[in-house]
Amino acid sequence: MTSTQFPAHAPLAVQTRGSIVESVHYGSLAAVKPDGGTLLSRGEPTARMYPRSALKPLMAVAMLRAGVDLTDQQLALAAASHSGAAVHQETAEKILADAGLTVDDLGNSTDLPYGTAERTAWLAAGHGPTHLAQNCSGKHAALLATCVANGWPVETYLDHNHPLPALIREVVAELTGEELTDISTDGCGTEVFALSLTGMARAFSRLTSAAPGTPEHRVAVAMRGNPEMVAGEGRDVTALMRAVPGLLAKDGFEGIQLIALGDGGAVALKISDGGDRARMPAAVPALLALGVEAALLEPFNNLPVLGGGHEVGTLHGIPY
Repeated sequence: MTSTQFPAHAPLAVQTRGSIVESVHYGSLAAVKPDGGTLLSRGEPTARMYPRSALKPLMAVAMLRAGVDLTDQQLALAAASHSGAAVHQETAEKILADAGLTVDDLGNSTDLPYGTAERTAWLAAGHGPTHLAQNCSGKHAALLATCVANGWPVETYLDHNHPLPALIREVVAELTGEELTDISTDGCGTEVFALSLTGMARAFSRLTSAAPGTPEHRVAVAMRGNPEMVAGEGRDVTALMRAVPGLLAKDGFEGIQLIALGDGGAVALKISDGGDRARMPAAVPALLALGVEAALLEPFNNLPVLGGGHEVGTLHGIPY
């Protein structure tokens, strides 16, 4: 890849220590108004980037359109990158059991629980990496349940030519308004598509502004009503959905963050080097521009930087 192919990322967040800027986090960001028009942009939001796990809510829409029968708690887990707590693993296993399947049918990669506390407890109990503990097990369980509901082959549910991935591609293209020209494989084994941040923001906007009774509305309701299933205790995505009424949020590996408000305003961003710590601070200035109350967002911005146990600086988003 030549330098001319690199996205033209811009500063989104900074960390200060004392009187100087210690670190700068570059990335790109798109914020759209409730009508889908662009409100803000930084960097190169039209460049194609992989949404990684932030794609899961759109996949959940496709599964509902295909007729899968899930409770709201199960649907939230289908759209989750869960921490691997007992409730997450048990809910994924229940999705499988309701479809007449077992953990052995899962085709996702194995891993330890994603949550720090959950991983520590898991290892202390003598457990190793499993399919169920991996953060995408809810999504994979729901994918398998969708196959059972339609009489589609279970063994090949991850294959490109299987009916379910084909439907997912169709739904993602519809909701983002973009052609899927670059397709790769995510860490858990499902397909992932290169999309623009603008397209991702508009897709999330369509979830929170959808009419009641639609699959899009159902996914938004399930996630907002069960934020602990979408991520887990101590995770910023769960905390943000609890803090701001009507807000929908989903993170993705490699520094992706998607957020939509109840009125359809939405933000999509990518931290250029894939780092995680700047996702939320970088999103806060755009959320303020979309009208979210500053007091609700304070826990996610101006994060303290310590020196000798005392605050000597902050990690914060760059204001617009």
